[in-house]
Amino acid sequence: STCTALIVAAGRGSRFGGPLPKQYALLAGRPVLRHTLEAYRSAPRINQLRVVIAPGDETHYAAAVEGLRLPEPVLGGVSRQQSVLNGLEALAEAPPEFVAVHDAARPFVRPVDIVACLEAASASGVDGAVLGVRLSDTLKRSDAGGAITETIARAGLWRAQTPQIFRYARLLEAHRAASALGQSEASALTDDAAVAERAGLKVVMVEGSEDNR
Repeated sequence: STCTALIVAAGRGSRFGGPLPKQYALLAGRPVLRHTLEAYRSAPRINQLRVVIAPGDETHYAAAVEGLRLPEPVLGGVSRQQSVLNGLEALAEAPPEFVAVHDAARPFVRPVDIVACLEAASASGVDGAVLGVRLSDTLKRSDAGGAITETIARAGLWRAQTPQIFRYARLLEAHRAASALGQSEASALTDDAAVAERAGLKVVMVEGSEDNR
């Protein structure tokens, strides 16, 4: 089966601070994005890489991918959902069977976890798979004043990571439907699993690593 990795590098990383978006900041002397791309280049069964970038980041991008011979980057939109949709539409001329959506600012993903996620997404009756880690912390809900109102049972709760791997045609359809929502509704869909869930797709969790931060 063919799987294209769609690396989303269009975010501004405003919480990160610094002069550059975090995907272009240097980590051990190389841009974070470069580390992420190298992880996918070494993962078996990933046969193409496409990167979605913010308009105006072309120079940063060119420096980060020098020598990798990648296709032209795709320009992102005003929300993460729109950026991913732009990337998916760019693949429509030669659609892969599967697409792995990954945040550029997660450079520590392990190729073995990428493969495990793809295998889970390939299972019969499954539309997608999300890498994540089970919650081990105790969760509290508080009111506006900070007073605890309840303790939330953590059984079955996960922190979602990326990659999030889906059957390409199903995810494209789900994102096209989500793009018809109002701006605030679409922005509330903070990952691809949320877009897929809204479309009624069956998505499973795959145990990953805390290192994939």
